Amino acid sequence: MPVTLVKSAAWVVAYDGEKHTYLRDADVAFDGDKIVHVGPGFAGQAATTIDGSGLLVMPGLVNVHSHPASEPMTKGWNDELGSEKLYQSSLYEFMPLFRADAGGAPDPEAIPASATVAYSELLMSGVTTLVDMSVAWDGWLDHFAASGLRGVLSPMYRSGRWFTRNGHVVEYEWDKDGGAKPMAAAMAVLDAAVKHPSGRMSGMVSPSQIDTCTPELIQASFEEAKRRNLPFQIHAAQSVVEFHEMTRRHGMTPIEWLGSLGVLSDRTLIGHSIFLDHHTSAHWPRRDDLQDLVDTDTTVAHCPTVFQRRGITLQTFGEYVRRGINMAIGTDTYPHNMIEEMRHVAIMSRVVGEDCYDVRTADVFNAATLGGAKALGRSDIGRIAVGAKADIVLVDVTHPAMRPVRDPVRSMVYAAAERAIRTVFVDGHKVVDEGRVLTMDYPAAAARLEQAQRQAEIGVKTLDWAKRDHLTISPLMFPAGKGA
Repeated sequence: MPVTLVKSAAWVVAYDGEKHTYLRDADVAFDGDKIVHVGPGFAGQAATTIDGSGLLVMPGLVNVHSHPASEPMTKGWNDELGSEKLYQSSLYEFMPLFRADAGGAPDPEAIPASATVAYSELLMSGVTTLVDMSVAWDGWLDHFAASGLRGVLSPMYRSGRWFTRNGHVVEYEWDKDGGAKPMAAAMAVLDAAVKHPSGRMSGMVSPSQIDTCTPELIQASFEEAKRRNLPFQIHAAQSVVEFHEMTRRHGMTPIEWLGSLGVLSDRTLIGHSIFLDHHTSAHWPRRDDLQDLVDTDTTVAHCPTVFQRRGITLQTFGEYVRRGINMAIGTDTYPHNMIEEMRHVAIMSRVVGEDCYDVRTADVFNAATLGGAKALGRSDIGRIAVGAKADIVLVDVTHPAMRPVRDPVRSMVYAAAERAIRTVFVDGHKVVDEGRVLTMDYPAAAARLEQAQRQAEIGVKTLDWAKRDHLTISPLMFPAGKGA
C-alpha cells in the first residue's frame, strides 16, 4: 500500500515509549499497516496527503469487553430495568427474555443485524480493536472481517445456566459434561479465527461467568489459554447475587476463589470486577481483593454504563488505578459508544469517590488505549508510534462541539463525543470517513434490528417466569394516548 500522510496535524496524541504526549503541528505517516513517521518534517513521498491543520490524530481505541450479537437488541427495553428483589441486576430475570436469539419465531437475520449495528457504532466512536464476546453464530467470522475492525474473537461457553422461578431466588441448571463440549466448539472457532484470510483476527478464551462454570472448566480454559498463548477473560464480581452465591459455595469472594484456582495472571481479564471485598454492598470481612489483582497483574475490564443504569458502579475507578491495577474499558452493551463510556468512567468515579481529583481523564484515556493493549498482550496498538499498527482516528477539532479547543481529548470526551470523529483507519484501511461507516450498511441493519425486536416482543410472555408481557415488564415512558 502507498504511504498516507497526515500533514501538519494541529494535535497528535503521540506515544513516547512510556506514555502518551501531545505534539503540535506534527506529521503522521503510515505505509500499509504500519506507522512510519510521527513528528515534524516528514521528508518521504506520500501517495495520499491529508491536511491535518484542523485535526487531532489519536490512536484507535481498544474495547476489551463487548457483546455485539445480542446487546443492541435490548435498546429501549433494558435502559432502566433491574430486578428489585435481585439487587437491581437485570441478568437473571430479564436478560434471557429479550435477545436476538430468543423470543418469538427465530429470525436468522437478527443476530447479523445486531452485530452490524454494534460494529458500526464502535467504529464511529473510534474503536479499532474489539474483543467480541458472543455465543458463536453462523457466519460470525466473515461478518466480523467485513466490518474492517481488528478483532479478538471470544466465543463464550459455560457449564450451566442461571434462571429464576420467582424473581427473588436464582437457581442453576448444570450440563452433564460440565461444559467440555461447548468449550471444544469454542476452541474450533478460535482456530478458524487465526486462520481467517483477513489477517485481523485473533482469539481469547472465555468461559462465560464465574457462577455458571465448574472449577474444572475454568482451570481447563486457563490452561488452554496458556497453551495457545492467548488472553483469558471471565465475568466475575458483577452482581451482589453472584457475590453471595460464590461465598455460599466456597466461603470466599469471587476474586479470592479465582485466585485459589490459579487463574489470576497477566493474561487474565476480569469482566466487571465491581463487587470486591471492599465494596459497601458486599459487607464482607475485608481481605483485600484489590491487592490480589495487583499481585497477579490481572486486568479489570470496566464497563460502566450498563451498571450505572442500575445504580451500580466501581468503588472507585480512581482507587483501582492508584492501587496499580491494569484498567481497560469495554462497552458491554448499547450504545456501543466508547467515547461516552470514557465519560461515564470519569464522572461516576468522581461522584462515588466524592472527589473531583479521584481520577484524571488521562487515566481513562490510558485505559481505553494502553491498558487494553496490555491486557491483550499487544505493544503495537493503542498508540501513535513508529512501528505500531496504523489504527488511527482523526478528530475534527474545528467541529463546534470541540470548541474552544484548549485540550482536545477533554473536549472530545466531555463534550463532542463521536460527533467530532471524522475518519478512522484500521490496519491502514479507511473504514470511517466524514463520520460514516464505509464497510457496512448501518441504517439498514438498524432497521432490520427494529423488526427483530418487534418479533422478539411476542415471545416475552412465554419466557417470563410470571408470564408478564413486555409492556408490563418494561412499560413505555408515557401511557399510550387515544389512537395509539
